[in-house]
Amino acid sequence: MVKCQWCGSNTAQETNNTVYWELPDGTKAIEIRETPSIHCPECGMTYQSDELVKEIEDQLFLIDTSKLEKSMTFETLMAVPRLLKRNYFDFSK
Repeated sequence: MVKCQWCGSNTAQETNNTVYWELPDGTKAIEIRETPSIHCPECGMTYQSDELVKEIEDQLFLIDTSKLEKSMTFETLMAVPRLLKRNYFDFSK
């Protein structure tokens, strides 16, 4: 069990879900299946952790998104080779 970030309930559970993500250049959105998520049965929210959101955003920023399929699994997306080793524009660290 995980604590829900939305309602504070301790009944949230880790799950996999389909999410839709806009590419950094804004040209289109893609479907990402089997994305690690958290679902809370108390409030009904399904969401991704802040860390996972950053991981997806960084990956989309560092790969050639023009070659992506419209739909793919999370694992497939994260396996796409990066053009840069890390996000040099992320100053949050």
